Amino acid sequence: MSWRTDNAVLIAAPMELVWTVTNDVAGWPELFSEYAAAEILHRAPDYVRFRLTTHPENGQSWSWVSERELDPVNRVVTARRVEPGPFEYMRLRWEYRQVGDAVELRWLQDFRMRPDAPVDDAAMTARINRNSPVQLARIKAILETGSPPSAEQSAPVAGPLAPAATAGERP
Repeated sequence: MSWRTDNAVLIAAPMELVWTVTNDVAGWPELFSEYAAAEILHRAPDYVRFRLTTHPENGQSWSWVSERELDPVNRVVTARRVEPGPFEYMRLRWEYRQVGDAVELRWLQDFRMRPDAPVDDAAMTARINRNSPVQLARIKAILETGSPPSAEQSAPVAGPLAPAATAGERP
């Protein structure tokens, strides 16, 4: 069985700004509160492969390689973890939709945890659904006001694994 999360936010900013900033993977450590580093491994038109590393959590940092394919015409990004870690697989889809003068940014994540992962599918679903709104609110604040929300509002969700999105891809 596949598990899916679906989280979205409405950002009062121009589409081009939202698209450009959220797809600048090298800038993700400033955009997302959970990432300490983003290393670009390969870039081609409308494609990027990269390594994300989280800030330490209980003395442990997490790192993985992901790739993103951008469709700027339809304003959709598809991504997957190349190094899935505790996931059997992790596939992501970011959708950008114009809603009046705002942009709806929607993150869909399909995944399944490995049997030996430290958390099960339900626990990871809950974790993603707790952390995604935090990260989406942070992105909204940065794009609407030019600065992130307070530290309490943008702190990463604690837990035994790096957030699956993610985000980033959320990755």
